[in-house]
Amino acid sequence: MAAAQRLQRCAVSPTGKHSASIIFLHGSGDTGQGLRAWVRDVAVPDLAFPHIRVIYPTAPARPYTPMRGAPSTVWFDRYKISRDCPEHLESINAMCSTLGAVIEEEVKAGVPKDRMIIGGFSMGGAMALHLACRDHPDVAGVFALSSFLNKDSVALQAAEERARAGGSLPELFQCHGTNDDLVLHQWGEDTAALLKRAGLVATFHSFPGLYHQLSRPEMEKLRSWILTKLPPLSK
Repeated sequence: MAAAQRLQRCAVSPTGKHSASIIFLHGSGDTGQGLRAWVRDVAVPDLAFPHIRVIYPTAPARPYTPMRGAPSTVWFDRYKISRDCPEHLESINAMCSTLGAVIEEEVKAGVPKDRMIIGGFSMGGAMALHLACRDHPDVAGVFALSSFLNKDSVALQAAEERARAGGSLPELFQCHGTNDDLVLHQWGEDTAALLKRAGLVATFHSFPGLYHQLSRPEMEKLRSWILTKLPPLSK
């Protein structure tokens, strides 16, 4: 098997001892640097911590079917943007391996997976859900902002199978703006409900007036939730 591709990334280092990590995945067509700049502009205070390293990888450019095959920095391909169509599993599975290497680098740096959170915006949130539900259910949590899973997603199936077997699953934090496309907001809310039914502890926050974007109130809630899952270690 070929080695997983190493992704470009930027990171915000902790100001103190590194004891936890966040992997934050951008939406389709963006980059890690672009998401990092957006977070810095929106979040007050910045999404930076004394003990947590925040990593922003960049998806490699690939032909993207909804753009008629034009190249775009996307985590996976879609046959179309629809909750009801099959997932493009070949590209999703390949990216699970590639991002899994980022997680393992943090493990080798001394951060156990129960001191990691995986999350993302839009497509990045869906990618994070695949990683957390399928391959890395032992992470501390997963967040999905303005995101949804397809109705018969293999991530949902994996969560259900793990719950039936008595395995643990990460806690889910999910947000969506009410002024996003109404269909997308409903898909996001349905995803949270399905994941909760599958066995995750899941919370869904609607933000009135928010479009398909990040906001300061959303980032404040996210920051507070992160600190409940990844508190500083006692000295």
